[in-house]
Amino acid sequence: MTEVLTTAQMRKLEHAVIESGEASGLELMERAGTGLVQAFFEEWPDFAAGSHRVLVLCGPGNNGGDGFVVARLLAEAGWSVEVFLLGSADKLPPDARRNYERWRLIGDVAALTKVNLLGALDRLAADPQALVPVIDALFGIGQRAPLDEVIAPVNAMIDAWSAGHAGASAPLFISVDVPTGYDADTGEPLAGRPLPSELAVTFHRPKPIHKMPHFLDTRCAVVDIGL
Repeated sequence: MTEVLTTAQMRKLEHAVIESGEASGLELMERAGTGLVQAFFEEWPDFAAGSHRVLVLCGPGNNGGDGFVVARLLAEAGWSVEVFLLGSADKLPPDARRNYERWRLIGDVAALTKVNLLGALDRLAADPQALVPVIDALFGIGQRAPLDEVIAPVNAMIDAWSAGHAGASAPLFISVDVPTGYDADTGEPLAGRPLPSELAVTFHRPKPIHKMPHFLDTRCAVVDIGL
């Protein structure tokens, strides 16, 4: 049976690896973003070829840093990438800030607001794609309630999207570690309406939520990042 790691255990392991000098936080973040892209392409091989559109939702912590890595890698592969940041870039942790700066060399970042997300839908509608991925890199395993206010702009986008605003039935959500709105250890919802997830990509080992009955409909990929 696959070992499950709690949030505290995962953080302790990452800290130990960084402190030992085996890998820097920046290297682990790069591996995580690369692993997510690979897992995404393995799950939906049609996306591995050609240019596509994607929305990347980045949070205020290191999960957001993973999102900036994903955005950069997909842009380098020829994708049209729109990135939205929750919070201020000035308050990002050092490694996430470094990847924010790397992304800014090639692309823009908009604030994660309802107006900006609905504006993205307008652009998608002008250039429709059958299935548009959305990378949920908002919080990952470090989530704390309440998150209703944070999630509200994204759910407004999902509602408009599902109503046909973007010319597609619904977005394809890929979560970094855990969908926004769930506690990784207890599996409890942290919002009245957590974000959806078709694929959760977690690192090193599954977290408790990934083995819980109510989460089994979400596909889970476990990526080795060299811990």
